[in-house]
Amino acid sequence: MTTDQTPPDTGAKPLRADARRNRARLLEVAEAVFTERGTGASTEEIAREAKVGIATVFRHFPTKEALLEAVLVRRLQRLADEGQRLMAEPGPTYALFAFFDLVLDQSPVKNAFAAALADAGVDVRAATSEAGRALREVLAALLDGAQQAGVVRRDLEVPELTAILVGTCRMLEHLDGHPEAAKRARAVVRDGLRARAGSPGGQGRSHS
Repeated sequence: MTTDQTPPDTGAKPLRADARRNRARLLEVAEAVFTERGTGASTEEIAREAKVGIATVFRHFPTKEALLEAVLVRRLQRLADEGQRLMAEPGPTYALFAFFDLVLDQSPVKNAFAAALADAGVDVRAATSEAGRALREVLAALLDGAQQAGVVRRDLEVPELTAILVGTCRMLEHLDGHPEAAKRARAVVRDGLRARAGSPGGQGRSHS
């Protein structure tokens, strides 16, 4: 399988400028089509939307799964980039929770893409390993900033926060169609992450 970071033939010459544009355009259109119409959308539909021939699609992505994999990796990379941007925003609490919300908001589409790839026999964890590592690094930096500011529990580490994110995503799936309940559930999770004086992991504990 190929990804957005690895050309179809790693021994080939670098893509020409027009080929790079075609590839980027295909990924942009494919993401929009898969998001709007579901992962059952065909490569022919994507070719039509991108106004290219199907041969152009397969020249860059030999299978539909390769295209969907590249789209998923691209989404994860963009999410990591957004996390990096948030680090420069004032207020570490805002940055962490803004990233938290981004992950939750994008989870349904990301999970649908990952499920389709897994059903096709793709090792999703391996395929997204580099982008996943970048996301964990961003999450660790955002968490550290919020903890240093004393506004998020100091006993919380990245593995637990990741598990909380995953669990919250699943919880929100169960609340699909109930926006007010989903809003309250998010607020409960966020409240549980906050530091409180005198509590385990609260503000009175030194940062390690």
